[in-house]
Amino acid sequence: MNGPVAEVRTAVRRFLDDVRPDAVTVAVSGGADSLALAACVARLVPGASAVVVDHQLQPGSAEVATRAARQCAEFGLVARVETVTVDGAGGPEAAARKARYAALRPAEGVVLLGHTLDDQAETVLLGLGRGSGPRSIAGMRAYDPPWGRPLLGVSRAVTRAACVEQGIEAWEDPHNDDPSFTRVRLRNEVLPLLENVLQGGVASSLARTAAQLREDCDALDSLAEAFAGDCCAVDDIDELPVALRRRVLRSWLIGEGVPELSDSHLRRVDALVSEWRGQGGVWLPGGFVVRRAHGRLVVEPQS
Repeated sequence: MNGPVAEVRTAVRRFLDDVRPDAVTVAVSGGADSLALAACVARLVPGASAVVVDHQLQPGSAEVATRAARQCAEFGLVARVETVTVDGAGGPEAAARKARYAALRPAEGVVLLGHTLDDQAETVLLGLGRGSGPRSIAGMRAYDPPWGRPLLGVSRAVTRAACVEQGIEAWEDPHNDDPSFTRVRLRNEVLPLLENVLQGGVASSLARTAAQLREDCDALDSLAEAFAGDCCAVDDIDELPVALRRRVLRSWLIGEGVPELSDSHLRRVDALVSEWRGQGGVWLPGGFVVRRAHGRLVVEPQS
């Protein structure tokens, strides 16, 4: 019977066989998920490396990072610590994520992240709570270059058991038990309740739903590309199905440099096409406004 180490190894091997990256780096926090992944990669990919990001957000973070890097070196990985400063808008979680990904971005190859099936389920629930449409509940992609997530089909319980099986002592992040973080409450309160009420299998079901939605979104995005050349001509897109038209508009607006589009932004822009009554422009993030004039949509700087 396959044990937890074999399950992790099978997931990683399948990912590497599909992607065939030129170089492999593992992002390591010191927790069970990333250490189980790092130990597996060390066995499968000679010359692979590991990066531990020290966010400097907790007392003793430098010691935690150094210890994790030392564990990776003992596995056989070329390991280093990257120290970052977390600041900026969007709250501490968003700022930390932005700093971490900037430090991890490689010159070549793929960076493997230790996100598991449970992380995917939490991500889907967070997106569902925001109500931002199918894209927000489609979850994380297994491969979104340069990021790779080979463990999205492996549970957190398996990665923990894999560490125990190999005698790896994982670090327990105190933030993982801090109820001030929404994701922590989902993990410790909401998902266990759902598993109890629905009699198990909720995390896997949420992950399957996310995979199906990603396939649907990818298909609609491909169809939308056919209209990307001149989507600001209203007559060209007015008769398109709503889901397709909004994707065309989203692609056009991103191409015009508009950042951080929300579902409400997109619906208001869409109303300039589908519910035109001579209304004024729609203000968007980044200092932009979209107006309709002479049968076309135009993006302008806000005056």
